[in-house]
Amino acid sequence: MLTKKQHELLLYINKRLSEDGVSPSFDEMKEALNLASKSGVHRLVSALEERGFIRRLAHRARALEVLKLPQTGAPASAPASNVVSASFGASPNPETSDSLDVPVLGRIAAGVPIEAIQHETDRLAVPANMISGGEHFALEVHGNSMIEAGILDGDLVVIKRGDTANTGDIVVALVHDEEATLKKLRKKGGSIALEAANPAYETRIFGPNEVKVQGRLVGLIRRYH
Repeated sequence: MLTKKQHELLLYINKRLSEDGVSPSFDEMKEALNLASKSGVHRLVSALEERGFIRRLAHRARALEVLKLPQTGAPASAPASNVVSASFGASPNPETSDSLDVPVLGRIAAGVPIEAIQHETDRLAVPANMISGGEHFALEVHGNSMIEAGILDGDLVVIKRGDTANTGDIVVALVHDEEATLKKLRKKGGSIALEAANPAYETRIFGPNEVKVQGRLVGLIRRYH
């Protein structure tokens, strides 16, 4: 038997997984259940895990799997496909169902910057309604600094190429002309801040000539194996 709050949280997690393919953050769970602190969420999650309703996926933050629902004990609902896609800051056209191929240019760091964008390694079929015109490319995410934005290690991000972005956009930023990273952009006076979406990582501040925007995040593809 689950308590009312445990039941509410389980249904909320299952709903988010079914709709988005990503489990909600602890902050989102706290707000959804009107709890005073995240410690209450931790207790509820632990109770659901102990009772076999959910499972935490190893080596991944913000990664929960719903094993069963309380009404019948049957397996929880899952996304209709083993591929989940999401659009960022775009206005998808629901009448468009075709896909377009974009080049995959290697790996991008969502954490400590790694080597800059490399040459084309593959092609990726992307829903046409994720692309709004212009040149696009895809990168495989390496690292976990953007998990609170729903971007996980191993995801494929779809980037619209361009050298400008607004404050709050998630961008591919080229640092010192040699290191590429995926971060949220903040303009602060004459400085540029690259913010992670993970409290374990610090915000990095650069001068205006030290960072070049290579493109803006417009979509994400996640494969479930």
